[in-house]
Amino acid sequence: MKILLVGEYSRLHNSLKEGLQSLDHDVTIVATKDGFKNYELDLPIQKKYEKGFSKKLKNLIYRLTKIDLESLQIKKQIIDLKPKISDFDVVQFINEASFGCTASIEKDIFDLISNWNKTVFLLSCGTDYISIKYANDNKLRYSILTPYKNGKDRTFLSAYGLKFLQPDFIKLHHHIYNSIIGVIASDLDYHLPLKNHPKYLGLIPNPINTEQLEFQKLNIKDKIVIFHGINSNNYFKKGNDIFEEALKIITKKHSDKVEVLTVRSLPYKDYIKAYNEAHILLDQIYAYDQGYNALEAMAKGKVVFTGAEQEWLEYYNLTKDTIAINALPNAEHIAKKLEWLIENPDKLIEISSNARRFIEEHHDYRNSAKTYLNTWQKHL
Repeated sequence: MKILLVGEYSRLHNSLKEGLQSLDHDVTIVATKDGFKNYELDLPIQKKYEKGFSKKLKNLIYRLTKIDLESLQIKKQIIDLKPKISDFDVVQFINEASFGCTASIEKDIFDLISNWNKTVFLLSCGTDYISIKYANDNKLRYSILTPYKNGKDRTFLSAYGLKFLQPDFIKLHHHIYNSIIGVIASDLDYHLPLKNHPKYLGLIPNPINTEQLEFQKLNIKDKIVIFHGINSNNYFKKGNDIFEEALKIITKKHSDKVEVLTVRSLPYKDYIKAYNEAHILLDQIYAYDQGYNALEAMAKGKVVFTGAEQEWLEYYNLTKDTIAINALPNAEHIAKKLEWLIENPDKLIEISSNARRFIEEHHDYRNSAKTYLNTWQKHL
């Protein structure tokens, strides 16, 4: 099959592409660069108004006219790419707003690509209308909106996906759902809000290319190394403030037993190497399932503090604290879990091996690609 993957977050579509190619399918990714992460793309869409004078000009014109120059030039690039993104058997959009444009331009781009191709599917990956509404309606014990609702963070509102609750994005949501064949969830955080939706085709766990991620058996010689990678734009959203509070507790109590490595906003290729020597990785707090960074770290044999809630345990029939550590939004709770691992290094080695096996069993990129293919072909 000839498959077009639209948009890229956290290397999901790249890993899916590799799985599909291993099954002899022709796959193309068209997307804007995902910020500083710099993932590989077949057809990169350039953002031209991200800094300096051009950004100031764009913001001024938007304030005065509500015309977004960035969105317009992204749409033009899509139109120019028509010969290269037409006549595919399957198109999958990674999100309702795959290009980060205004709602009206996202609709235009969605319609253009849909009209040039045969069958269109959608991923629920990253914030979207259904997941944000579910969180905003307080249907979860906590969510990515918790730091915002608690008044902790009003700095980077765009990071919380609140735009999806605005009328123009709600209209976009309904337009897309009326047009697509169906929607697939990439993990439990998107599965829970979509359950019982008539267009929902099910959860397909994030594909991980384990061939590119070598398992490193934990070697504990002296201190236990804890890695904390911070994306500055998502500092509160990911719970980095709580992790830092927990690290203060643990370093004060066990400074002779731990070493903390903290990095900020690294490109993907640097980030994936930066935690090679770590035993424990602090990923994110306000989640029920693991995101991409956590899964890749687990594949490399790290013990990851991340989303590993009861719903996730039940879905995969697991016992808590055997595959990943559930990072609750409580610094003292996290510090106690860290202390438990520091005092029981054998547990670190056991969880590390379990994590790799879990990734191989449930997140293998080839098996994931087969599941995507089966889901698409059922509905062609």
